Amino acid sequence: MTLSVRNVAVAAALSAALCTALAGCGGGSGTSASGSGNQAARMGTPGASAPPSSGASAAAPQAAGSSPAAAPPPAKPPTLAPGPNGLTPVFDRAKQQSDKTVALTFDADMTSDQGQRAADGEHFDNPQLISTLRALKVPSTIFMTGRWAEEYPDQAKAIGTDPNFEIANHSYSHHAFKSPCYGLPALDAAAARADVDRAFAAFRTAGAVNTVPYFRFPGGCYDDQALRALSTAKVTAVQWDVVSGDAFAKDPDAVAEQVLTGVKPGSVVVMHCTRSAAPVTEEAIHKIVPELRKRGYRFVKVSELIGT
Repeated sequence: MTLSVRNVAVAAALSAALCTALAGCGGGSGTSASGSGNQAARMGTPGASAPPSSGASAAAPQAAGSSPAAAPPPAKPPTLAPGPNGLTPVFDRAKQQSDKTVALTFDADMTSDQGQRAADGEHFDNPQLISTLRALKVPSTIFMTGRWAEEYPDQAKAIGTDPNFEIANHSYSHHAFKSPCYGLPALDAAAARADVDRAFAAFRTAGAVNTVPYFRFPGGCYDDQALRALSTAKVTAVQWDVVSGDAFAKDPDAVAEQVLTGVKPGSVVVMHCTRSAAPVTEEAIHKIVPELRKRGYRFVKVSELIGT
């Protein structure tokens, strides 16, 4: 990862594992070990999703004496079809775009062994960033670790019950699903699959309901073995095509410029929702959002990009 190297000097205040993990989240290539031969598996094809309810049928008059019509079930979040041999599909950008849409995504990182640091006052959350996204009316996807949801259950519930947001899975432990991966401890296939389930369980325990079947690999590191390990989880792995460079950054203008330079129609931008390791993200958002809107962009959640 080239973009976070210039900021590594500030990492002395943080553990090496968190520093390298966030650097990976901000700029890992996510390329499968099998190379271009697995491009179809990485991209997949749009899977079926429940059709939206018809406005006309919802407005149809109710017959006298009849029971009230049951509300239609909510549409299922769209996913991609499995790749060859059932490998988990990977999405990094909407390739077919007729309008200017962009998805801002935020990794809420916390590893399984950082509880004492949180108890000592380190802030792995960023409530001001969430408030700013609400105030600016920016639909966003939060890739949350299960450990983060356990540490900040009230915030996880507030995010996960706000229609402005959707919560996606960033693992429970923020350990690596492929080794080497920026010094992160590695999980074997069985532990990796269980780690994903444990994160979803943590979201449910916190009371989050706006969850989607999307997964982001810690550090952005994966290979065919990792995609195979998650195949039974029925998730779509979500990477990115625009690196914000906000991990350990000190200059919000530089972060904003990096995003504004990289965004294209259908882009997925990776940022962070972690005050201690990405302290200028919220300030950068104040520059990114109005400028992209001025350029004609519309902000959407990842689910909308995948559904196009």
